[in-house]
Amino acid sequence: MRLLSYILWALLWCCCCWPTQAEVFTSIGQMTDLIYTEKELVQSLRDYIQAEESKLASVKSWASKLDALTRVSTSDPEGYLAHPVNAYKLMKRLNTEWTELESLVLQNPSAGFISNMSVHRQYFPDEEDETGAAKALMRLQDTYQLDSEAFSKGKLPGVHSNALLTVDDCFDMGKTAYNEADYYHAVLWMQQSLKQLDAGEEAVVSKAEILDYLSYSVYQMGDLPRAIELTRRLVAIDSSHQRAGGNLRYFERLLFKQRNEMNKDYEAASEEPIQLGTYSRPKDHLPEREAYEALCRGEGLQMNDARRSRLFCRYHNGNKNPVLLLKPMKEEDEWDSPHIVRYLEMLSHEEIEKIKELAKPRLARATVRDPKTGVLTTANYRVSKSAWLEEEDDPVIERVNQRIEAITGLTVDTAELLQVANYGVGGQYEPHYDFSRRPFDSNLRVDGNRLATFLNYMSDVEAGGATVFPDFGAAIRPRKGTAVFWYNLFKSGEGDYRTRHAACPVLVGSKWVSNKWIHERGQEFRRPCGLTEVD
Repeated sequence: MRLLSYILWALLWCCCCWPTQAEVFTSIGQMTDLIYTEKELVQSLRDYIQAEESKLASVKSWASKLDALTRVSTSDPEGYLAHPVNAYKLMKRLNTEWTELESLVLQNPSAGFISNMSVHRQYFPDEEDETGAAKALMRLQDTYQLDSEAFSKGKLPGVHSNALLTVDDCFDMGKTAYNEADYYHAVLWMQQSLKQLDAGEEAVVSKAEILDYLSYSVYQMGDLPRAIELTRRLVAIDSSHQRAGGNLRYFERLLFKQRNEMNKDYEAASEEPIQLGTYSRPKDHLPEREAYEALCRGEGLQMNDARRSRLFCRYHNGNKNPVLLLKPMKEEDEWDSPHIVRYLEMLSHEEIEKIKELAKPRLARATVRDPKTGVLTTANYRVSKSAWLEEEDDPVIERVNQRIEAITGLTVDTAELLQVANYGVGGQYEPHYDFSRRPFDSNLRVDGNRLATFLNYMSDVEAGGATVFPDFGAAIRPRKGTAVFWYNLFKSGEGDYRTRHAACPVLVGSKWVSNKWIHERGQEFRRPCGLTEVD
């Protein structure tokens, strides 16, 4: 607006501040200069108007795109976020693209827009959140053995949607992995970005940028011939590239040295495209990683006809507990040894919604106890948000606690509060024990170890999210309103190490659970000690 005011003021000056007639005729040269000045000012005015219109058109384009997105997302927020690509792109959009829109509008400040941005920015995801969402997609990719193209095209098991990843999205995924020195995933996503770019998809990122990251990541994966081939492609595109020439010479010398040391002939780079399985995924801290992830995919299950014949269903009234006499629980065996049971219709839809309503304002990143320091901290192997609910919060919590006590026959007076957890995109809890194997915390010294786990499933999950037990090959699928129960300790008080379990990453959907950890104290006559260590 200030530029427009200046131009208009200049035009008025040209029109109104003329010299006298005598001076006009004697200053024709000046007048011709003013004509050209006016023309230049008019052109400047047109350029300004064009710039404003162009900016307005860009803003309108943003508004139309975002309006369409928000219409879809707000019609069913949980359903929309249930797809991991939608969740990732929401993080990316709010952290990156809205900032670009802010910069565009700031070229000519708009008080209303900037005010709204300032108010809401405190709630926006930051770079760490966007990185976390990218890592979640990679975690899903690994667990469920999905190639990058499956994610890019929205083709997840049993689901096909319009949640697509662009060339730039794939590049950003690869760059996130690269910055974390995760060259395995950097290769997969840079390759997908290059593939889509070569297919003619428009992008901001250049082919040279992609090849730069891809070639070095391939080198880090130990594939020198392919690293050389990719670097040569980069040099052919940009011969003045700052690093490419030096990298190429270094890679070639290194390959020559390796070939001489191993007395092998030169091996040309494979012409097969890089895809899932081209390179081996690096090992990590988890010894049962392969078994755990196989169970998450529904592979390696140890259920057989002999075991299935030992599983039954029954009505359970808690030894004629008054709470269950009129409406006994439907109980199903999920596993024989260790004994795991599922209770049907444990929670009603109304109870579930109330529990979620109480928990949502309190949800915070779930923590684990550091084995070295004993301090509660967040960890990559537990990715969820949780809240703790007391009986005083609402009558429904007291009712659920009473129901758990009636079903299990165990007192909940020494149990922990009801923990509510929500697993979103890639949410998981890697294999762990519920019982403590370290020197007890103060509350464990008073109330004893975690004797049993009562786990309520408060949502169905479209794909993923199973509770798996790698030691004996069981997988229990979430079913809304049901609950599963097992003992973590033998009657002797010794830990049952077979109960090491995990919550598989949620592939599609939103997983809500609540659990009650029941402690030893108060159970002396409800679950008497056994005569042997493993009774």
